[in-house]
Amino acid sequence: MSTTDTPTGRLAIASMRDRCSPEEWTARVDLAACYRLVDLYGMSDMMANHISSHVPGEHGAFLINPYGMMYEEITASSLIKVDLDGNILAKPDFGALDYGINRAGYVIHSAIHAARPEVACVIHTHAWASMAVSSLDCGLLPLTQTAMRFLKVAYHEYQGVVLDETEKASLIADLGQAEALILRNHGALTVGRTIGEAFNWMHRLELACHTQLVAMATGAAFHAVPPAVLEATWSNYQRGTRRPYGLMEWPALLRKLDRLDPGYRD
Repeated sequence: MSTTDTPTGRLAIASMRDRCSPEEWTARVDLAACYRLVDLYGMSDMMANHISSHVPGEHGAFLINPYGMMYEEITASSLIKVDLDGNILAKPDFGALDYGINRAGYVIHSAIHAARPEVACVIHTHAWASMAVSSLDCGLLPLTQTAMRFLKVAYHEYQGVVLDETEKASLIADLGQAEALILRNHGALTVGRTIGEAFNWMHRLELACHTQLVAMATGAAFHAVPPAVLEATWSNYQRGTRRPYGLMEWPALLRKLDRLDPGYRD
């Protein structure tokens, strides 16, 4: 069955379930859910940006969105599998639409998956609050408990639209071993050892940025928190001091999507 527009406004895409391993299918379902959740929580930018997941058991292979579909319509079968060189390994029949992948998405995500093999998921957004903070010299300030989690957030200077592979080296160097990266004058990026963990980082990062902008808009002075308390709070959020992020809420988030529209699982 080829892809066609249906009267319901949905693309009819043949299932990829029989064309991949059970582990890949699970990753596809979770990644499709992540796209839907990013949209649901107001962090999508129509068809721009990208979220990727590694393919369990296939070194160097990752899943990413077809360039042309909205986040709200991504499904498990619509995702495209590529390798680190940008070769398409598997994709559904999109018919006359013949969707491919976003070049900037390939450059950013292939760089991180190659350099950080422990990373399962990479999320890049152009959400309004993080874009605004990315343009401020002060960057993200530790004004709230949520923001203190990002006390040592990484930054990457803007070098233009990420189309040149030469930017990979500086992107990876700036990210280092961090889970969150503010792309100056651009947006935000988070990574996680699971899709749920990466989503948790991005949700909290956007919330911290949003809260800062609201506080700044009042024009009132900020109430300072002692440096020692900032450090202790940051430490409490680090790996090894608590359970992995996303572990508890991801099943609940999937249930939320199932109540709203379980079509992401197709």
